[in-house]
Amino acid sequence: MSDDATGFVGSIPQNYDRGLGPILFADYAEHTARLVADYAPSRVLETGAGTGILTRRLRDLLPATTRLIATDLNPPMLDVARKKFRPDEPIELQHADAMALPFADASFDVVVCQFSIMFFPEKEKSYREAYRVLAPGGRYVFSVWDGSYNRHGRMRHGSIADEVVAQFFPTDPPQFYRVPSSYNKIDPIKDSLSDAGFIDLRIAVLTREKQVADIGAFARALVYGNPLIDMIRTRGGVDPDRVVNALGEAFAHEFGNPARLPLQAILFEATRP
Repeated sequence: MSDDATGFVGSIPQNYDRGLGPILFADYAEHTARLVADYAPSRVLETGAGTGILTRRLRDLLPATTRLIATDLNPPMLDVARKKFRPDEPIELQHADAMALPFADASFDVVVCQFSIMFFPEKEKSYREAYRVLAPGGRYVFSVWDGSYNRHGRMRHGSIADEVVAQFFPTDPPQFYRVPSSYNKIDPIKDSLSDAGFIDLRIAVLTREKQVADIGAFARALVYGNPLIDMIRTRGGVDPDRVVNALGEAFAHEFGNPARLPLQAILFEATRP
């Protein structure tokens, strides 16, 4: 990713949470939170928690006695997450790097990460850290977006976003939407987990079709709710709303308006022996 200095800052977290959360992340968060709750853990760590979409469902489904710590590298994302919890709810939100976790060995029964690993610069190191902080018998649960069903190697809405943005910046196109679906090759991921020491690997492909009432609002969130907006502004010369409008038109042509948006994710589970 050529614009690695940009991040989820400024107004991006709010736009991400409101505009993308209900469409892209909420259903998968429900599935993952129920899976984690079925393990009946007493100590849960979430990495790459973002604006707390999964965190909220974990706290809803886990007993109050379960210690839940949610971490992210971007404090502005955690600021949005914090507003989802009452002051008396047992939740710890902490700034932390998933590749250098500030926790002791064998501190957790479950480590969970939803749609963040693809952004980690050193994925194998993050696996080793998850292994380190898990107690023996602990479970590591994480998900990635699956673009393998699409000829572009990315989810269709991400491919369209990439193509539309490139029309405005033909010599130096922002490449943010090449990242979310960039890490989904099952065999290499299995090898990396095995190298980190994990066993009992389980894999599930989860397909959804999401109803989107206003595809234009979704297009706006895909521009303003990601680091893409800063990449556009940094390059200059293009009003971001022009990109939003072009993206909305392309989405309406592809998916309709209201839209039926296809989504596909891969959920991994692994055990520390």
